[in-house]
Amino acid sequence: MNPLNTSSAPSPQRAPREFLEHLYRVAVERALPLASMGPCLPKPPKGRTLVLGAGKAGASMAQALEALWPADAPLSGLVVTRYGHIPPRPDGLPQRIEIVEAAHPVPDEAGMKAAERILALTQGLTADDLVLCLISGGGSALLTLPAEGLTLADKQRINKQLLESGAHIGEMNCVRKHLSRIKGGRLAAACGPAQVVTLTISDVPGDDPAVIASGPTVPDATTCAEALAILDRYGIEVPAGVRAGLESGALETPKPGDPVFRHHATHLIATPQESLEAAAAAARAAGIGAHILSDEMEGESREVGKVHGALARAVSMRGQPFARPCVILSGGETTVTIRPRQPGRPKGRGGRAGEFCMGLAGALAGRENVWALAADTDGIDGVEDNAGAFVTPDTLRRAQAAGRKLADHLDRNDAYGYFEAIGDLLVTGPTHTNVNDFRALLIL
Repeated sequence: MNPLNTSSAPSPQRAPREFLEHLYRVAVERALPLASMGPCLPKPPKGRTLVLGAGKAGASMAQALEALWPADAPLSGLVVTRYGHIPPRPDGLPQRIEIVEAAHPVPDEAGMKAAERILALTQGLTADDLVLCLISGGGSALLTLPAEGLTLADKQRINKQLLESGAHIGEMNCVRKHLSRIKGGRLAAACGPAQVVTLTISDVPGDDPAVIASGPTVPDATTCAEALAILDRYGIEVPAGVRAGLESGALETPKPGDPVFRHHATHLIATPQESLEAAAAAARAAGIGAHILSDEMEGESREVGKVHGALARAVSMRGQPFARPCVILSGGETTVTIRPRQPGRPKGRGGRAGEFCMGLAGALAGRENVWALAADTDGIDGVEDNAGAFVTPDTLRRAQAAGRKLADHLDRNDAYGYFEAIGDLLVTGPTHTNVNDFRALLIL
C-alpha cells in the first residue's frame, strides 16, 4: 500500500468505490508518525536515550524517531511489532533501534521474549537518562509477559476467549493489565528513576492512554476486582493461584498519583478523530458534504452496520438528517461475537469491518444510490489479508448470483468468504499505523 499517494481524488459520481478508498488512504496518511512526531519530542538528555515500544505502528514510529532525533545524539533500544509490519527502510536512514516481530492478536513466544528483553533493558537507568516509549494499538498482544502463576499457553487461551466473547476493548485490556508483569503502568515503574516520555497512536474510543496497548507506561485506574468480574462475566477461567491473586489484590497495578509517574509525560501523536477529519476535508474538497458521526463507535459490528444502514436510507429517501450528496464517516472499535460452529459447516473468516459490512448490506437491501467502505486503518481486518470490504447497490444481487447467502455467512461470521466471492474485499497490506476502524458511506 502507498497511503501517501492522495494528491487527486477520483470522481465520487463516476468512481464511488475509488473515491471511498481515496478517503481511507487520506485517513491513513494522517496517522503516519513521521508527520506528527517531531513537535512532541523532548531534547536529548544529559545521559543516554533508551527507546522501548510495542504495537502495529511500532516499526514506523521507530523509523520516524530515527529520522527526527539528532544524528549526533545517542539513541538505542528495542521495539516489537506484528509480523510483516516493518516498512521498507528509507534510503540513507541508519538503523539505531532494533525492531523484532511477534504475533497478533494472540500472543506467541517471540512476543514474550521481546517483552522480557524490553524489561531487562530498563535495568541500570539513572535520573540523567531518558526513555522514549513508542506505543500503538496491538501492543497488548505483542508485549506479553504473563503474571506469576500464568503460562504463555494460559495467556493465549485467555486472550483468544476474550477476543471471541464480544468483550469491548476496555474490558479486554483491564484483564490483560492485571495478568501481566509489564502492562498497566508496570513498564514505567521499571524505568525509574529515568524520565519517561510516551508517544502514542490511539486506536481506542476516547483516546485513553491507559487503554492503548493496555497502558504499559501510564497509571491504571482499573482494579483486580474489575478484572475478576470481567473474567466471570464471560466465563473465562484462570488458574487458582491467579484467581487468588486477583481476589486479594496481589496483582494490582500502579495507580494514578503513584510517585513512579512523577517525571513522566504522554503525547498523543495521532488519533481516530484527526484521521476522520482529514477524510472529511478531502470529501469536501471534492464537492461532497461530509459528516462525522463519532470516532468512538462501539457495539456488535453487524448491529452497528444496521444502524448505519438505517441512517443512510433516511438520507437517501428523505434527505434527512443530511442533504445529498454526502459522506457519513465514523470510527471506533466494534466487536464480533463468534457464533458456535455447527458440525459439518466450514469455519468462518473475517473481522470487524467485514462483519459491519454484512450488517450494512442487509440493512440497505440494495439501496440504489449508497456505496460504503469499512476497513481497519492498520490494513488488516482481524487476522486476514484484507483491510475491509466495500458495499455497493448490487452487493446482494451479485452475492446471490455467486451462490452466497447473507444469512448463512452471518451465522458463520464469514465476511471474508462473502465479499471475496464478489471481488469486494479491500486489500492494502499493512499500513504501518493504526487508528482503528474507518467507515465511510457515500450517498449520492
